[in-house]
Amino acid sequence: MMVVGLTGGIGSGKSTVGKLFKELGMPVYDSDKEAKKLMRSSKKIRKAIKALLGDEAYKDKKLNKGYIAKKIFDDKSLLLKLNSIVHPKVRTHFSKWVEKQQSKYVIQETAIIFENSMQGFYDKIILVTAPENIRIDRVMQRDHSSKNEVSSRMKNQWDDHKKIPLSDFVIENIDIEETRKKVEDIHRLLLDNSEE
Repeated sequence: MMVVGLTGGIGSGKSTVGKLFKELGMPVYDSDKEAKKLMRSSKKIRKAIKALLGDEAYKDKKLNKGYIAKKIFDDKSLLLKLNSIVHPKVRTHFSKWVEKQQSKYVIQETAIIFENSMQGFYDKIILVTAPENIRIDRVMQRDHSSKNEVSSRMKNQWDDHKKIPLSDFVIENIDIEETRKKVEDIHRLLLDNSEE
């Protein structure tokens, strides 16, 4: 079974593209969503995060997302340490999930494939891009963040021009109908490739 990575910077529309692949009947694993679930449900992870960021990282057994975001987005070393706690667990969870799927290919939607040097893990990589101003507007609306907050989060991710040469497919996600067409084209190519 082919394992496809779906990535893109914050606000590019990875989740939108992931939904379009789901509509075509393909299994899509949302790493961000699963990471948050594991951060809530795993006692081991919870203990490690509290040790790293303090007890305030959890509020009434729920993730204190605002507190965590403030702590890590201005401190790269904390972000790396948090990732080293969560990412290996997500990878294990993803591998078990893949074993249960019955399809020609599966997609793992994840923000930082290249930043974590994980490109070797995938058979193909789809990169979702959009102009920076559109991405900033999307995130400001979605998360009710300020422009500065969004910009500082973007600084923790590579620029698209670095990721494009390393990707097998690039979807510029501005117009939803154009994006849908591109997803359908890539879907056909992936199905053809998986039969080789």
